[in-house]
Amino acid sequence: MRIPILAIAVFSLAVLSGAAEAKGCLVGAAVGGVAGHVAGKHGVLGAAAGCAVGHHEANKKNSEASAATQSAAVPTQPPKK
Repeated sequence: MRIPILAIAVFSLAVLSGAAEAKGCLVGAAVGGVAGHVAGKHGVLGAAAGCAVGHHEANKKNSEASAATQSAAVPTQPPKK
């Protein structure tokens, strides 16, 4: 019963995520699936956890990149006299 519910949740995350987040999810799911399988035949659970972590890391990387771009685009003001 848990596997179909988990599969639906993973599928929903994959469908609802954007392009950048999908890359993080796919890589995280692959790594998590292998780790979960090796750790005790919990590949699906590991893939779901890996997808969540990969999604989070991709979002963090994108927000850091956009913050760096925005801070570089802000013109500096000349010093006051």
